[in-house]
Amino acid sequence: MNITGLLITIAVAFLITVLLSPIFIPFLRRLKFGQSIREEGPESHQKKTGTPTMGGIMIVFSIMITSLIMGSRVGGGINYELWLLLFVLFGYGILGFLDDYIKVVKKRNLGLTSMQKLIGQIIIALVFYFVLRGQDFPTDIAIPGTSVQFDLGWFYAILIIVMLVGASNAVNLTDGLDGLLAGTAAIAFGAYAIIAWYGVPNDMVTVFALAVVGALLGFLVFNAHPAKVFMGDTGSLALGGVIAAIAILLKLEILLVIIGGVFVIETLSVIIQVISYKTTGKRIFKMSPLHHHYELTGWSEWRVVTTFWLAGLLFAILAIYIEVGM
Repeated sequence: MNITGLLITIAVAFLITVLLSPIFIPFLRRLKFGQSIREEGPESHQKKTGTPTMGGIMIVFSIMITSLIMGSRVGGGINYELWLLLFVLFGYGILGFLDDYIKVVKKRNLGLTSMQKLIGQIIIALVFYFVLRGQDFPTDIAIPGTSVQFDLGWFYAILIIVMLVGASNAVNLTDGLDGLLAGTAAIAFGAYAIIAWYGVPNDMVTVFALAVVGALLGFLVFNAHPAKVFMGDTGSLALGGVIAAIAILLKLEILLVIIGGVFVIETLSVIIQVISYKTTGKRIFKMSPLHHHYELTGWSEWRVVTTFWLAGLLFAILAIYIEVGM
């Protein structure tokens, strides 16, 4: 795939999202699909109550259309890998949609129960695994930057479940400030696009990853502070699921920890906070996930977001260097 094709892929996804948003956002307002802000969150966030959510529908739609259009133009046409990525995107997107829908209809900040969401995530991950095994997909994993490999055998199914469920939840936790997730995710998917194009050649993954980048950049036009729309769980769960799926298809499972460094840190901050509070009765952070801690220390929302974007960029550069040696 040449550079022109790469740029066209980003542009198509960007334009679909940008052109769709001015139509879809007022539609969400008319349906009163507004975000409910949790009461225990930062006080400054209460003014965001009522901002249209479920904007992830636009992201998912843009990615799917762009991937199908551009994927069909690649030599050999669309293969099972792209269909798998679209399946994970759509599957986790539906889970997120149900979660968002329950929230906005019942006007509360809790949608699906944790168990309902977990069961859905595991089922999608298992389907993903069995399709891969039907294609004789290797079950080994490699340590980044080395030639060391381990064959996990049947345990690879557990790894896939952990990766898809863990990544979707980690990305979901990062979606808490205007533009935070859209920006960090665009950087992470951009890193995978570079690796899939230059380091571990895979045209379908490259097309898909670039479609995600374009869709997220288009979404940022309306999601940057002050946000006119939120992606909701519809977008965050879908993005988390497919970033793990990309890591698996490229056989760069462990590298996901680096490329998704911001998501990992956000998740760890929640785990540390919970463990500390339950064992000592004290909180390590003013609030978790970590982005709220910085807000409560006096940082502006925009400062937190740009700092996390920079951190995501540094993680992405490190990952590209390890895998591609640029």
